[in-house]
Amino acid sequence: MAATEILAVDDPGAALEIRRSRVPDYPIHLGPATHLAEERTRLHGLSWEHFDARMLGSTVGAELTGIDLAAALPELAIQEIQVALDCYKVVFFRDQDMTAEQHLGFARRFGELEVHPFIPSKEAQPDLVRFAKGPDTGGYENQWHHDVTWREQPSRSTILRAVEVPDVGGDTLFADMCAAYDGLPEDLRVEAEGLSAVHSFQRAFGKQVPPERMDEVMALYPEVSHPVVCTHERTGRRYLYVNRIFVDRIVGRTRTESLDLMDRLCRQTDYPEYQCRFRWEQGAVAFWDNRAVQHYANSDYWPDVRVMERASIVGARPAA
Repeated sequence: MAATEILAVDDPGAALEIRRSRVPDYPIHLGPATHLAEERTRLHGLSWEHFDARMLGSTVGAELTGIDLAAALPELAIQEIQVALDCYKVVFFRDQDMTAEQHLGFARRFGELEVHPFIPSKEAQPDLVRFAKGPDTGGYENQWHHDVTWREQPSRSTILRAVEVPDVGGDTLFADMCAAYDGLPEDLRVEAEGLSAVHSFQRAFGKQVPPERMDEVMALYPEVSHPVVCTHERTGRRYLYVNRIFVDRIVGRTRTESLDLMDRLCRQTDYPEYQCRFRWEQGAVAFWDNRAVQHYANSDYWPDVRVMERASIVGARPAA
């Protein structure tokens, strides 16, 4: 066998400019996400009074330890959790021995809770959505999305608790939509600026409405327009606010005319550089900002059982 001549002297990246660039022939980019560095450094330098934090992703996700969510937490601790949520965009807690009532009580410390009309709730607790998956019910939440963007006032934040989880699988991933916006190619950023998108419950939940009641339900939950790029009401950061589940089209365009731009924007969630991943255990809790992140529930555990309960805090209408 002839010897292989090694032509390289330096790493293949040494001759390249340190930036992201488009892959030829494909609508995706590669290269270092240099725009994350400043925020990553800031987040990793934070310290807290009522808990400790360990980052999961570069700029998104942190596990908070040393705090019991079922306890009667002082208001200062609640305020600090909110600040941590503003910073990390999603925070996680493990080994939380909480009842459904304690789950709701904790959630109410952050605002009014919403009732979801299209997902079953726990009996006698309409503001606690229950996701029960098993051999007869598959998981279809494995698309990147913000929750309930078809509402005029979508959820501000969400608290999800693991009741029963499989031994393997069922992780949830979160994507930093502020980082996704900051990392947009300049031409795509310019194209998206000032646009709004039409959101509708029908794309995901239309089959649950009897045909004879569709007009009635559409009157209750009509199509709604939200900016494609929004400004976060607490942090002032800009974030992408489009997803494939609930967005039907760009305002002023047909769906066919909208699909290419929507696809290029939605692809921004696909980059692992903007993501973190959480491995569920019974008693674990995730608390996320429903504007600053999108999430993706892995559906890789069928036919095993996965039961989760969710309380969501009502938000304001997104604004550019």
